Amino acid sequence: RSCSFTGFSTVQSRKLAKSLSRSSVRSRMSLKPPKAYNSLQKGALIWDPKPLQVKKIFEALKKGLNEYLEAHQAELDYLSGRHKDTKRNSRLAFYYDLDKQIRSVERYIRKLEFHISKVEELYEAYCIQCRLRDGATNMKHAFSLSPSTKASRESLVELYKNFQECTEDMCFIEGALEVHLGEFHVKMKGLVGFARLCPGDQYEVFVRLGRQKWRLKGKIETDDSQTWDEEEKIFIPNLHEKFEIKVTELRGLATILVGVVTCDSINFFTTKPQAIIVDITELGTIKLQLEVLW
Repeated sequence: RSCSFTGFSTVQSRKLAKSLSRSSVRSRMSLKPPKAYNSLQKGALIWDPKPLQVKKIFEALKKGLNEYLEAHQAELDYLSGRHKDTKRNSRLAFYYDLDKQIRSVERYIRKLEFHISKVEELYEAYCIQCRLRDGATNMKHAFSLSPSTKASRESLVELYKNFQECTEDMCFIEGALEVHLGEFHVKMKGLVGFARLCPGDQYEVFVRLGRQKWRLKGKIETDDSQTWDEEEKIFIPNLHEKFEIKVTELRGLATILVGVVTCDSINFFTTKPQAIIVDITELGTIKLQLEVLW
């Protein structure tokens, strides 16, 4: 929304600047420390929230959680129908077993509903801080174009302080939201290379997501099967990092880089296992196949 500050009074400017002041969301939430990045000035720290990326992850996360909720609600409806039939047939042992299953699914559904409401609450708070931050930015720009006075300088100082507080709060909320992203169970399915893969070839696959790393080695056997020293790894998703996959071929003491690719995790927030087949070489002559279960 565009605003004109022509004829904007000092009293109004101070009121508007003060209206951006609010109690910090950190005082109301138990949050993870924000991710700090070194600025160009030595000794200073800045925070770098990513509203567009957070929006994408939030929408994917909410969609995935609703998929789980619908699946468990369908299971509950099915079990409830069997429960009624069993009660009429008076098979007590089976009836009580079904009753326990129903109670278990009901508890899980309540947990999912709470999880969804918590994620929505965090994202709503994030959007509020984002709007306040944008408002402070627009006001700073408007004041910088107006004649400098003592009142305008005081307002600029207040606006800068509010901008910094909003930025820090957004980063703290990002940290809190990451706690609710769940886990990615990544399974190694092997390399696909057609004529490029020969018996005796050895490869190393390195998968990284932020600071989390997974390094595994594999060998092509004489019957064209593959053996890997690890088959599964759990990664904790985060808001800003993508999967980075590097494949190297091991030849004695030498290593030859086959290729490096990145893979966005936004499509993995779903109830069904996702098969990932990525081209490691530019021509796609060697591919890597993984499976991700959220």
